Amino acid sequence: MYNEILWLAMLLANFLLIILAYKLFGKWGLIMWIPVSVIVANIQVVQTIKLFGLAATLGNIVYATSFLVTDILSENYGKREAKKAIWIGFFSLISMTLLMNIALYFKPLEGDDFSFIAHEATTTIFKLMPRIALASLAAYLLSQQHDVWAFDFWKKRFHKENQLWLRNNLSTMVSQLIDSSVFVLIAFYSVFEGEVLLEIFITTYFLKWIVAAADTPFVYWARRIFKKGEFLIK
Repeated sequence: MYNEILWLAMLLANFLLIILAYKLFGKWGLIMWIPVSVIVANIQVVQTIKLFGLAATLGNIVYATSFLVTDILSENYGKREAKKAIWIGFFSLISMTLLMNIALYFKPLEGDDFSFIAHEATTTIFKLMPRIALASLAAYLLSQQHDVWAFDFWKKRFHKENQLWLRNNLSTMVSQLIDSSVFVLIAFYSVFEGEVLLEIFITTYFLKWIVAAADTPFVYWARRIFKKGEFLIK
């Protein structure tokens, strides 16, 4: 159960960091989290682990929190601000992929063992990045655009304060199904055997579904911060 306990601890850490960023920096704290989430997720996703008895990739939590952030932005500031955050994340991921792949062409300093070790380590992680990034970009744009549209769609129908949980989950869970399907197909098709690929898809969506269900109290928390103006830096 070691991995599962650590996974739950990471889940809580992500939620609390988002709330802290919001309390410190307001709207821009949320927008700041989007590039953090997509960049960290695309580094963590290269690591495959065993979780709840199934093969899974890391990065599911931090990536899934981007949906929480866009939902908070949509709820508190409107669809336009949420879309702006999506494009910031898109630009950040393209920039990281380009800059890190250029960095791989540099030759490490001869005689410096640490430089060779660092070069090999970054190559291991970022050489896979173009394919991972392509999968992530496609999945990210499709799912996030749907999430913002769906949240606005459900908000018009379930607009009451006590229905926030409903519009949050209705938009996020469908969006994450789109995201998981597109990402796993592009990123891992022909990399893993069919059975492992199916496991990764199931666990990817299942874990993101857990994140979506667990983030509901934090959506309400963020709503309270907004309504009461509980920002630390004004």
